[in-house]
Amino acid sequence: MAEDEECGGNVKQLLSKLFGVSLRATVPGEPDVEPLIAACTAKFGDYQCNNAMGLWSKIKGKHSDFKGPPAVGQAIMKNLPLSEMIESCSVAGPGFVNVVLSKNWIAKILQKMLIGGIDSWAPRLPVKRAVVDFSSPNIAKEMHVGHLRSTIIGDTLARMLEFSKVDVLRRNHVGDWGTQFGMSIEFLFERFPNLEGINEQAIGDLQAFYKASKQRFDTDPEFKERAQKAVVCLQGGDTKYRQAWAQICEISRKEFDKVYKRLGVHLEEKGESFYNPYIPGIIEALDNQGLIEESEGARVIVVEGHNIPLIVVKKDGGYNYASTDVTALWYRLNEEKAEWIIYVTDVGQQDHFHMVFKAAKRAGWLPDGESMYPKANHVGFGLVLGEDGKRFRTRATEVVRLVDLLDEAKSRSKKELVGRGRANEWTEEELEQTAEAVGYGAVKYADLKNNRLTNYTFNFDQMLDIKGNTAVYLLYAHARICSIIRKSGKDEDELIRMGNVVLDHPDERVLGLHLLRFGETVEEACTNLLPNVLCEYLYNLSEHFTRFYSNCQVVGSAEETSRLLLCVATAVVMRKCFFLLGIEPVYKL
Repeated sequence: MAEDEECGGNVKQLLSKLFGVSLRATVPGEPDVEPLIAACTAKFGDYQCNNAMGLWSKIKGKHSDFKGPPAVGQAIMKNLPLSEMIESCSVAGPGFVNVVLSKNWIAKILQKMLIGGIDSWAPRLPVKRAVVDFSSPNIAKEMHVGHLRSTIIGDTLARMLEFSKVDVLRRNHVGDWGTQFGMSIEFLFERFPNLEGINEQAIGDLQAFYKASKQRFDTDPEFKERAQKAVVCLQGGDTKYRQAWAQICEISRKEFDKVYKRLGVHLEEKGESFYNPYIPGIIEALDNQGLIEESEGARVIVVEGHNIPLIVVKKDGGYNYASTDVTALWYRLNEEKAEWIIYVTDVGQQDHFHMVFKAAKRAGWLPDGESMYPKANHVGFGLVLGEDGKRFRTRATEVVRLVDLLDEAKSRSKKELVGRGRANEWTEEELEQTAEAVGYGAVKYADLKNNRLTNYTFNFDQMLDIKGNTAVYLLYAHARICSIIRKSGKDEDELIRMGNVVLDHPDERVLGLHLLRFGETVEEACTNLLPNVLCEYLYNLSEHFTRFYSNCQVVGSAEETSRLLLCVATAVVMRKCFFLLGIEPVYKL
């Protein structure tokens, strides 16, 4: 029982402990063999130990009594300690040991989760603190659909890590420094010479303001010269320029917050400017290590496997993205004591970050091994496409503002609810909250269900479809389960306290086993940084529940209490999946 609690109900980990004992008994001369446990997809069992073939290749010719992988598999099975979790074992093919779990044990673990709460199933990861660097829009520009994926994927990764008891530093590495500020500040001075009356209303549309200043920069040589001088003044600490910069940053933050509030995303801003004071010291330290070389007037770090070096000081002596990113990585490792640093940006920046990571390894900040900590990972993602298969834009070929996109999703969701008569049945507050939950949830799930490396087509009709693998379908499924429990007239807490889960029907067992795999699924999604793994689990859970409910009468049956508990367990796990995906559950639709 203590082992159950230690592994948080993670079946793979529990089986690994049992098979670890067996492997040490089977091949005492090979003490470092890690159990290879996988969930079964075939009909032979629930899980499988796949060590026999690998072991055979190690021990053959070493005076072994075994005649081949099947014999090794038989020995592994024979040496398994007795356990209440295992109903039966068999050996198939080249020594695969198939395990059928005890339905009574599955029921007991489900019961314990209902009593102790879903957090008792949280994975145990080998890190205490992680940085997730995501969203990261540029100051003085609107957030557009291109920021959607980084914000949604980063938030889900952060939520899964937090659920796994990791202290997560959610970092918004905003672009709040650089040459673009020269033209923005100079344009601001033209419109507000005394810097009075500057606010979001006075500046108006941020994107239009940025585009107007960029147009002046590109077409007016005198303005361009003033803008370049403004950058020098800003970086030199001139009070007037710093004040203008701070006001532009603040107006941008208010615009960003409108998006983050709609998405329910929380970040702590540490933009490019935060790391500026640290850059000279880091460059000097790297130089002292002999890592920095001169190349065509610039100062660079040569990175193995790349044709071009990593430029950390430009020809003019200025700093760039690489200077900031190398410094930020140092800061996160040494000042924030992060053991895992995760960067969520589009795949186009993959090479840049790999060069930064390799430079950090050369400096001795990161170990060489990919599976060793501390470590850094780049989480790349593909493009959001329009119906025409090209980058998603408005008809005027502008990038789509994220606020407009989310408002449109809510509006369509509300229209659908009104069309189904909910305006007559619900309060205005209920209608608004449900429209937001469904609309925003649909946008998030449509993104997260895809492997993040692929491009996906943004289509409101598909993502708001009530059928298929959509958030709307899953939210409806959850609401239906809540309705079944309500209509039974039974109190959930009383059911959990007094009832027992029984898994006699095959569909009850299938549902129970899938519920039990929640913890290991979250662990897989975290370890591989793939939110779509959790989406697939959630969709399959809904399908398993539908099959169970179709074939097993719940209310009014002899097994009502147990089956209601299965409904409660399914709803609990679905809600945690929704939470990890940043989707607000709905209880009635």
